[in-house]
Amino acid sequence: MPSSSFDTKGESSSSSCTRIEYAASSYEDFVNYPNSWSRAREYLREPAAEFFGVLLFIVFGLGVNCQVSLGGNPLVASSAHGDFLSVNFGWAVGAAMGVWVSIGISGGHINPAVTLAVAVFRGFPWKKVPIYIAAQVLGAGTGAALVYLNFFHAIDLVEGHGIRTLATARLFSTYALDYMTNPSCFFSEFFTTIILVFAILAILDKKSSPPPAGLAPLAVFLLVLGIGTSLGMETSYALNPARDLGPRLFTAVVGYGPQVFSFRNQYWLWCPIIAPILGALVATFLYDALLYTGTDSILNKPNAKARNMMLRATKEKRPVSEMFIV
Repeated sequence: MPSSSFDTKGESSSSSCTRIEYAASSYEDFVNYPNSWSRAREYLREPAAEFFGVLLFIVFGLGVNCQVSLGGNPLVASSAHGDFLSVNFGWAVGAAMGVWVSIGISGGHINPAVTLAVAVFRGFPWKKVPIYIAAQVLGAGTGAALVYLNFFHAIDLVEGHGIRTLATARLFSTYALDYMTNPSCFFSEFFTTIILVFAILAILDKKSSPPPAGLAPLAVFLLVLGIGTSLGMETSYALNPARDLGPRLFTAVVGYGPQVFSFRNQYWLWCPIIAPILGALVATFLYDALLYTGTDSILNKPNAKARNMMLRATKEKRPVSEMFIV
C-alpha cells in the first residue's frame, strides 16, 4: 500500500510538472506570438528588414542624385539645389538609415556582397542567401520607382516628354566617367568595396573597438561619406550590387530600354556587381586572417588536434586547459 501510495504521488507530481511546463511554454508562446499575424511575421522579418533597409538607402541616395542634377537645370529650377558634397551626404544618410532599420533584425547587410561574404567566411546560412539578395534587389528597385515617380515631371522637362536617355538613367544606376578605362572602372569598385567592407567588419567587431551601443549607423554614415568624398567621382561608387541592379532593371522597363545594359559591353555586370562581390570577399578574408579572432569565422575554427582535446575534455569532464598539462 505505501508503495502504491508513493507511485500515485509520483504520477501526480509528474503530471503537475508537465502542466506547469506546458503553461510556461504557452505563456511564452503567447507573449512572442499574440496572434496569427505575429507568427507569420516571424518568417518575414529578416527579408522585410533587408527590403526596407535597402529601400531607404536608395530613396535617400537616388533622391539626392535627382535633386542635385535636375534642380541644377534652368528648365526645372532657377537656382542650383546642391553639389557633389550634397550627393555624398545623401548617400551616407541613406546608408545609415538603412543599417539602422535592419541591423537589429537581419544583421543590416543591405548589400548582396556583404551577404555572400559572411556566408563564405562567417557561417551565415546559405539557405538565407537567395532570400536576402532577392529582398535587397527588390528593395532597391522599389526605392528607384518611388524616386522616379517623385521626379517624373522634372525628368520630362529635362529630357522632353516621353524621351528617356542615358543622361537621366545615370541618376538611377552607376555609369563611369568617359575617361575611365574598363579595367580602371573595375579596380575602382573593387578597391572601394574592400575599404567599405573591411571598415564595417571592424565597426562590428566586439573584440576590437566598436562604437557605443546603437551608434553603428553613425559610423557607417561617416564611412560612406568618406568613401564618397574621396573616391566616389569616377564610377559613382556602387559598392553594392543591389544598389545598381535594382534601379537598372527598373529603368529598363519604364522607357530607357536595353541601352542601360548594353552600355560599355555589359558594364552593369562586371563593374557594379562582380567587382563589389570580389572586393567584399577579399576584405573579409584579410580581416579574418589578420585581425579577427571570433570563432564564427572559418579561418578561426579549431583544427583536428584542438577538436580531439575538446572532445576528450568533454568526455572526462575536465577543463580543456588541463588537457595541456602533461
